[in-house]
Amino acid sequence: MANLRDILYGVSINAVAGNTDIDINKLQSNSKAVVPNDVFVAIVGGLADGHKYIDGAIQLGATAIVCEVMPDQIIQGVTYVEVKNSREALALMADNYFDHPSSKLKLVGVTGTNGKTTTVTMLYNLFVKLGYQVGLLSTIVNKIGDKVIASTHTTPDPVSINELLSDMVLAGCDFAFMEVSSHAIHQNRIAGLTFTGGVFTNISRDHLDYHKDFKEYIFVKKAFFDQLPANAFALTNVDDKRGMVMVQNTKAKVQTYAVNSMADFKTKIIESSFSGLILEVNNVELYTRMVGKFNAYNIMAVFATAVLLGQDNIEVLAAISAIDGAEGRFEYIVSKRDNVIGVVDYAHTPDALKNVLQTIKDVRTGAEEVITLVGCGGDRDKGKRPMMARIASEYSDRVILTSDNPRSEVPSVILKEMKDGVPAHLTRKVMVVEDRREAIKVACTMAQKNDILLVAGKGHEKYQEIKGERFPFDDKKILAETFEELER
Repeated sequence: MANLRDILYGVSINAVAGNTDIDINKLQSNSKAVVPNDVFVAIVGGLADGHKYIDGAIQLGATAIVCEVMPDQIIQGVTYVEVKNSREALALMADNYFDHPSSKLKLVGVTGTNGKTTTVTMLYNLFVKLGYQVGLLSTIVNKIGDKVIASTHTTPDPVSINELLSDMVLAGCDFAFMEVSSHAIHQNRIAGLTFTGGVFTNISRDHLDYHKDFKEYIFVKKAFFDQLPANAFALTNVDDKRGMVMVQNTKAKVQTYAVNSMADFKTKIIESSFSGLILEVNNVELYTRMVGKFNAYNIMAVFATAVLLGQDNIEVLAAISAIDGAEGRFEYIVSKRDNVIGVVDYAHTPDALKNVLQTIKDVRTGAEEVITLVGCGGDRDKGKRPMMARIASEYSDRVILTSDNPRSEVPSVILKEMKDGVPAHLTRKVMVVEDRREAIKVACTMAQKNDILLVAGKGHEKYQEIKGERFPFDDKKILAETFEELER
């Protein structure tokens, strides 16, 4: 229980009808979840307007309503609070309700187009190895110490975030590492949180089905750093041409990392192969099982963050050499019979796909062929579809375009839009196999000795979403099973 007046602290209120000095049960933004004495916060969403469900919430027992527009009918015994922005209000109320948990541990947010999941996962694993109790909020999974909690969004809703952070505090966590998506920033899901630091990985085209254009996407990401307090750090990748744009208005202490440029934290790639990376960091040689230049950036973001959080350089480097990245990020398996290397990667943006294929190009010997299997999700940014197919055809010897998560769209339409991006002189190397399971089997059959097969787009996902239903589907498992079948 909490006092409504107390949890409204800091919220921009336009008007009140009723008594705010009342005890309430929980905060709800889903009217169907309301039980007696809950507060229902009416949010205007992309698909529905929460104001339409105020009456239903009251019927289920809500004793307080937070909204942007007062209803025409005010019901006796119910408190109505009109606010400027109900999304922001929900986040601030959640922070108050759970007694400001983010201020009781060291919370670091990581944002960018690619690398967020790998970076926060490595930070979690690193600080566990250094002996701390640690929390994790990521696309793949949420963790409170050793306890694993399923993840449904890159960044959860404000109530879930603050509840998770509160549980982390109760569990004695010293640090928490959190992916911060552009949706979460734009929708005020992180409002009210106290960040010890923020990390920028990189930015390229993504989520343009949600943001009106790339410029808006950039400035939404930048807003995260604009909001950091003066006692926090803002760590940015200066090899990205928008790296300094992100931090140009921040009050936080700006620190930089890079592979190619001068920076506060810089590394040099000595060797890159399928066996891993050998890096020189602060004049110390570091070996890691992680593969590719893009992982050199992730490692530097992790190293710099750890040092900025007060950890010893040498201890951090020693620990980094022993930890792995995130599931579904350049994971690979090798077929026993023909030594075909099958790489599974979440690459679902043009830049991510290009990075993975460039990494493969850098570590291949030249004699083997690269076969790329890739698709694009339905109900998402359509503009990247031809770009993904073009990149795959330019960087691969052979390409199979296949279904990803078509959602409500017709897979054949998505695949046609992808194939339209393949340059005319490269169409001969591209084929379409709509069924993803069949496409993986075809790719494995095509692969000859020592070839490299990239299965891109889904990575850690264990499902395929078709017409509103999720069917079990695991790229890595199917790839391994197919290798085994062909070896019999």
